[in-house]
Amino acid sequence: MSDAALPTILVVDDNHDNAEIIRSYLEARGYPLAVAHNGDEALAMFETVRPSIVLLDVMMPGRDGWEVCRVMKQHPALGRSIRVIMVTALDQWDDKRQALQTGADDYVEKPFDLAKLASTVERNAALLPAAT
Repeated sequence: MSDAALPTILVVDDNHDNAEIIRSYLEARGYPLAVAHNGDEALAMFETVRPSIVLLDVMMPGRDGWEVCRVMKQHPALGRSIRVIMVTALDQWDDKRQALQTGADDYVEKPFDLAKLASTVERNAALLPAAT
C-alpha cells in the first residue's frame, strides 16, 4: 500500500451488528468510514461523505441495495468514480448477475469472512481512479 490516504468507505447495512463488525474491522486497518442503516440514509450520506467505496447490503427495508446502487452509480458528479461492493446473503448466480447489472463493481457473500471482505475492499481500492 502506498502512502496515499486510504479511500473513504460507506458501509450500508440495516443489521447494526454487521455494520459494526465491518466498521471496526476496516477502521482498524486505517480506512476512514461512515455507516448508514438504510437506503435513504445511505443516499443522504453519499452526498456529504463522498465515499470512494460503498459496502452495500442488498436486503434492507425501504430502498433496497439494488435501488441504492443504481441511484449512486447514476449520480452526475460521484457516480463514475465510486466502487460499489454488494454485501448480501443472496448467493445465486442470478443475484450476482443482477448486482453487476445494477452497476455494482463487486460482490461479497454473507456470512462474510472479514479477511475476504478486506481483500475485496483492497482490490477495489486499487481500481479507483487516481485522485486528481
